[in-house]
Amino acid sequence: MQVSKLHITLKEKTLVDISFDINTSLALVGQSGSGKSLTIKALLNMLPSQMQSTLHTKSNFELIAGKTIGFVPQNPFTALSPLTKIKDQIFLPQKQIKELFKEINLDPTLLDRYPPELSGGQLQRVVIAIALSSHPKLLLLDEPTTALDAETSKNIINLVQNLQKKLAYKLLFVTHDIAYAKILCDEICVIKNGKVIEFGKMANVLQDPQELYTKTLIEANFANRNYRQ
Repeated sequence: MQVSKLHITLKEKTLVDISFDINTSLALVGQSGSGKSLTIKALLNMLPSQMQSTLHTKSNFELIAGKTIGFVPQNPFTALSPLTKIKDQIFLPQKQIKELFKEINLDPTLLDRYPPELSGGQLQRVVIAIALSSHPKLLLLDEPTTALDAETSKNIINLVQNLQKKLAYKLLFVTHDIAYAKILCDEICVIKNGKVIEFGKMANVLQDPQELYTKTLIEANFANRNYRQ
C-alpha cells in the first residue's frame, strides 16, 4: 500500500507533507507535534474541519474507516461509552463476539460488564476487538500503550503482533517508542515537523541512522538496551 502526497494545511501553513509505503508493518515515529496523529486522522478522514488535506493512495482495497481500516486509539477509557455494556458496543452476533474475545485472550463473561469495571489492559483489548470486528485490511495503532503500565503494554504489543501474523492485516503503528516499534514493525518512517527525514528497514535504521534526529530518538528509547541486535 502506498500513501503519496499526503498534504495537510491550516490557514495556508503546511503541517504535514509526506509519502510512505506500508508493505507489511510500518512504524511512524517522531516527537510530539511531528505530525503522526494528523497522519492517522487523515487516513481515517477525521481531520478537523478547519484543516485542508489532499491524499493519494494506491492499494488493492478502498480506505473506509470501520470497514477496511481498523483503528486503535491512544486511550481506551475514552473510546467506549461508560454507560453501555461491552457486548452492546461490538456490532456482531453474540457468538462471533465471544469467538473474538477468545482470540484476544479475554474472558467472554466481561461482555456483560461496563467499561469502568475493566482494567486498562482489558479495555485496550476490547478496543482491539472492535477494530478487528470488521476484518480490516489495515490496522492503525495510535500510541496504544500510552495509558498502560509497562507489563500491560508489552502484553498488548505481543497480542497485536500475534494477531497480525494470524490475520495478515497491514499495520501502521504511530508511536514515539522505538522499542515497541522494533517488536511490531519491519520498517520505520521517521518524521519531523511534518516531513519524512528517514525511511527504511527497521534493522537498518536502528543499526545505522543517517540523521541526528533519528539517532537521538533511538538513544532516548534504548539508553540501557542493546538495540543493534
